[in-house]
Amino acid sequence: MIIDIINKKRLGEELSYKELDFFFNGYLDGKIPDYQMSSLLMAICINGMTDEEIFALTKIFIDSGDVLEFSDIPGIKVDKHSTGGIGDKTTLVIAPIVASLGIPVVKMSGRGLGYTGGTIDKLESIPGYRIDLSDDEIVKQVHDIQLVVTGQTACLVPMDKVIYALRDVTATVSSIPLIASSIMSKKIAAGADKIIIDIKLGKGALLQTREDAEKLSDLMIKIGNFYNREVRTIISDMDVPLGKCIGNSLEVLEAIDVLQGKETSNSFVDLCIDLASEMVSMGKEISKEEACTMVKEALKDGRAYQKFLEMVQYQKGNLSQIKVSDHTFTVKAKTSGVLKKLDALELGKLSLSLGAGKESITDKIDYTVGIRLEKLVGEHVKKGEVLATIYYSKSKPNIEYDKIFGIR
Repeated sequence: MIIDIINKKRLGEELSYKELDFFFNGYLDGKIPDYQMSSLLMAICINGMTDEEIFALTKIFIDSGDVLEFSDIPGIKVDKHSTGGIGDKTTLVIAPIVASLGIPVVKMSGRGLGYTGGTIDKLESIPGYRIDLSDDEIVKQVHDIQLVVTGQTACLVPMDKVIYALRDVTATVSSIPLIASSIMSKKIAAGADKIIIDIKLGKGALLQTREDAEKLSDLMIKIGNFYNREVRTIISDMDVPLGKCIGNSLEVLEAIDVLQGKETSNSFVDLCIDLASEMVSMGKEISKEEACTMVKEALKDGRAYQKFLEMVQYQKGNLSQIKVSDHTFTVKAKTSGVLKKLDALELGKLSLSLGAGKESITDKIDYTVGIRLEKLVGEHVKKGEVLATIYYSKSKPNIEYDKIFGIR
C-alpha cells in the first residue's frame, strides 16, 4: 500500500483522506521510513494537491496533537505567520507591539527552513530563553502578560514538527500545499481567532513568482474559511534582505533597535508597522488607519519595548548575555554610485556558510555569526565605503562580491 500511494501521487492522482491519514500517521508512528516519506513529499511538491487533499492533510496535522483553548481569555486572539525569508525577524517586533495594545498574542514559531534560522532559532540566541513551554505554561503566560512566543509544544501538531524537519533537507520546502497545511494547522491548533499571513516573494523567499504567492494566499484564505477563521494576507518583497541584519543574535539586536526607536525609516520597520496594524485592526475590529496610529504610538512611547522585555524575562531570557562573534571583516565598495542590488539569495547562502542556518537536520546553528548591511538599496556609496560587516567564527569566508552587490 505504501508504494501504491507514492506511485498514485507520482502520477498526479488525488489521494483520499484514508490514504493520507495512513501514510502521514504511519510516518509519525515510525512505521514508514524517511526515504519513503521523502518520496511522497517530492511527488506532492511536483504534482501539487487538490483543495480536498489540502483540507484533509490540514485536519490530519491538527488531529495529530492537542488543540489549545483560550475561550476564557477576553478579546480576539490574533496570530501572525511569515513564510520566511532572509533577515525576517518581524515577529520579534510585531508581537510585543500588538500585545502592548491589549490584544492577546500566542505565537507558536518554527525553526529555520532554508538558508537562515527561524524565529525560535533567533530567540534561542538569547541565553536562557525558554522555547519549550508546556500547554499549561502557555495558557498561564497569556493570562498574565498577554504575550507568548514559543516553539511548538510536544503535543501541538507533532505531525508538522517531523514533516517540517524533513522538508528542510529534502528540497520540498517550496511546496505550496505543504506550506499551507503546515502553517494553518499550527495557527488553528494554537487557538487563533484571526490570522495574518505575510507571504514573502522574491529571490530570498520560498516563492519566486507572483502567481505562486497569490495561489498560496487564496489557499490560506480557503483553509481559514473551512475552519471559520478570518485570514488576511500580505505579499511582501524578498528580492533584498529584510532589514540590515542576517543571523540570529544580530537580528534580535536589530529588532530591539526598532522597538527602542533607533531604527525608524527602512523597509523592515515599514513592514512591521503594516503587519502590526493589520493585527490590531482585526483584534480591535477597527479601521487599519486607526490601528496604524495606535501602533506608532506604542513604538514611540516605549510600551512595545517594555512588553518585549516582559516576555523575555517571563521566559527566563537574559538579554545582557546575548553575543555576536568577535571575528569580523568588512566588504568595501569597489566603485562609487548608487547601490542597486543586494541579492537576498546570495546573502542567504553566505549566512548559511557562516553557520547561521542548517544544511542538515543534525547541524548546530552558530547564533553569533551573520551579516550586517551597512548600506541599503537606493543609497549612494563612495568607493572604499563599507557595504557590509561579516561576523564569522571558524574561518574567513570567500565573498562573491559581484553576485551580492551591484553599484551603478
